[in-house]
This record gives sequence, C-alpha cells and structure tokens, in this order.
Amino acid sequence: MAQSTPRAEAVLTRAWQRRGLLACLLWPLSLLFGLVAALRRSLFALGIKRAQRLRVPVIVVGNVFVGGTGKTPFTIWLIEALRAAGMTPGVVSRGHGAALDDVRVVQADSAARDVGDEPLLMVQRTGVPLVVGRNRAAAGRALLAAYARVDVIISDDGLQHYALGRDIEIVLSDARGVGNGWLLPAGPLREPASRRRDFSVCNLPAGVAAPAAHFAMRLDGSVALPLAPSGSPQPLAAWIASGLHLAAAAGIGHPERFFAMLRAAGLTIDAHALPDHHDFADNPFAALDADVILITEKDAVKCRAIEAIKNDPRIWVVPVSARIEGALAEHIVEKLRERPTA
Repeated sequence: MAQSTPRAEAVLTRAWQRRGLLACLLWPLSLLFGLVAALRRSLFALGIKRAQRLRVPVIVVGNVFVGGTGKTPFTIWLIEALRAAGMTPGVVSRGHGAALDDVRVVQADSAARDVGDEPLLMVQRTGVPLVVGRNRAAAGRALLAAYARVDVIISDDGLQHYALGRDIEIVLSDARGVGNGWLLPAGPLREPASRRRDFSVCNLPAGVAAPAAHFAMRLDGSVALPLAPSGSPQPLAAWIASGLHLAAAAGIGHPERFFAMLRAAGLTIDAHALPDHHDFADNPFAALDADVILITEKDAVKCRAIEAIKNDPRIWVVPVSARIEGALAEHIVEKLRERPTA
C-alpha cells in the first residue's frame, strides 16, 4: 500500500504552502485561471447568464481551497441542525466519481460507483433525500419533484456552480488556511480567499482557535465499528496499550487529518494515504501486515461492496461527527426565515 499521496500531488501540495520556485513558475497560469473564473462570475453577476432559482431556499456548502476541508461531516451536521429547527432538508451533490449523464436519486443501498461515495455516506448516515447530477439546478428540481415535503436544499460542494441560485453561502477551510494565497495552479485556491460568503467555518484540531469571523468546527471520533457484518463497536482507547500492530488508511481529500485524529486519541499507527475517492479495486489491504486497520466512513461505503474486503476482520471504520462552536445553526435558521416566500 502507498505510504503517501502520489508523488505529483505531494509535490504540488508542498509547493502550494509557500511561494517557492515551482509556485512562481506556475504563477502566470494562475493569472489566466483567475481571469477566466472572474469572467464567469461576472456573467452571472451582470445577468448575462441567469442563475436558476428553486422554489425553496438553497444553502451552498463549499470551499475555495482545493481538496478536503470537511464538507461531508459539516453537511451531515447541517442536515441535523435544520431538522432540529423543524425543517425538512434535502441535498443535491455532484456525486464525484459516479458515471452520471442525468440526475439520480440516492438510496441507502445505491452503489458508490453509481452515485458517488460522499452522497451515499450522507444518505446512510442521515436518510436525507438526496439527488446527484452534474447540473445542480436540474438535480434540485428532481429532488423537489420526488420529495414534496423538502423545504430547504443544501448544495454539497456547489460554491463555484453559479448557475444554481443560492440564499446562503458557507465556506469551509482548515488549518492550512489559504496556503500561499495564490490561485490554481500556482496555489491551492479555486477563487480568491476574499470572495463573498455568508458564513465561514474552519475545521481545526482541538485547542486551536479559529480565525476571526470564523466558526470553529471540530471532528470527533472515539469509537470504531467493524467493517465485517459481525462484531461489536470498540472504543479507540481499548487499542492504546493493546500491543496490536495498528494501521490506518484514508482515501479522502486530506488524509493527514484522519491520521492526526487517531494519534490524538493515543493510538500509534502506520499511516497509509490513498488517492481521494480511491475505488479499492486493487484491495490495498491484502498485503498489509497489521492486526487492526482503521478506515474512514467514506472509504467504508465502497469497501462494503467488495467481496475481497468486506469480510476482513482486521478492518474497522471510525465514524466522525462535526461539532460547531458558536451559534451558527441559529444564524442560518434566522437568515432562512428572513427569505421572502415565493
């Protein structure tokens, strides 16, 4: 199993944290990228291209930093927060990795290859009505047609999809901040860090303060569930002094965050970072010498569908839950209730 992210990705990731030689060489291309992105935004801002509005309010959750910032656990938290306020949320998503030519309703028994791993995880965790599709507005219309009770839609990772009108924009970041502050490909930003938003959320380890005007998000995980059908939940603390050889694998946007969480729980692990949205077709665990292998929920939705992996008793899944510090839920609900009715 690979011990780190693919070399080219690792080189870029390091380059994006400072304004070194590679970043400077790529900087002219970032100017072109920024010009194209600004032109596209302007077409919608000036009304030359029209954003499509849905009959219910839309909350967009996304990031300007390329790669994982914790959007899926945050979206799960937001689903539950809206439900607690008496609302009936639905979700639209691109369904990254899925072979989609149209829109598709996601069910708990859908295949990740058909709908994407993150949408499937959200449905399995929350039962939320969810539709995937390249066209977010079309996905939203299909969602409302299939689920008449939905009264608010969350667009997962839809910040740059301006064709879908939105009422609230929530931008996520993490401890990497804005990297070197440059746009792709010289830096890690899809848009300028100063782009407008309604709320900013920063995914941070425990004890690290959030930047000004940001809500801090902490990801908590203290229990592991067996991937195999049999077995009982196990607290992570039980493995601290067990003498067992522990490994951890993650095919997510920022694997090190998962590994850091396990280490913070007191575990000594061999870390194995995989490409984001890894399909596990090669069974990377087969040759891994470990007594226990800890994986993420996002990876588990794919592993459970693979015969060679799903019954491996060494593999355990570590669910995480987002905890938001401050009154973000109240601010979101208040803003939604200020929206004029159609």
